[in-house]
Amino acid sequence: MAIAEEKRFINLINEHQGLIHKVCIMYENDPDVRNDLFQEIVFQLWKSFSTFRGEAKITTWMYRIALNTAISGFRKQTRNVKTEDLKELHLNISDGWADDREEEVQRLHWAIRQLSEIERAMIMMALEEVPYEEIAETIGITQNNVRVRMNRIREKLKKLMCP
Repeated sequence: MAIAEEKRFINLINEHQGLIHKVCIMYENDPDVRNDLFQEIVFQLWKSFSTFRGEAKITTWMYRIALNTAISGFRKQTRNVKTEDLKELHLNISDGWADDREEEVQRLHWAIRQLSEIERAMIMMALEEVPYEEIAETIGITQNNVRVRMNRIREKLKKLMCP
């Protein structure tokens, strides 16, 4: 690949690394494993970069590769015994507003991790305000199906968040 292509790829990763980090956070609890996943996603993007034809938005293409990488890694990992970090589940009771906000964020992350792989992908993109049309294209379903699934996902999250 030419130097210009390499620079274009590096700029792309720098510009959209937040997207990759969010996928990693949704699929991995352990910071070391998250780092490995980030690197694997970048590697997969690099391998596919020369074949990107520009028919979809660059972020749609990136989401598709990042999610496929995370989900395939997640599937391999689920064959092993799965454990939860108690720090992730322990919620401190506090009077401080910031602590309450942090507790809610932790609860939301925990609840999202309870969703299926596809549901996690969809809610992550929705939280990023990705249009349903783009979510449908990324996941490979119709926009109407996205709407139906998003309603079901919201209901699941409500049940998980409110005991």
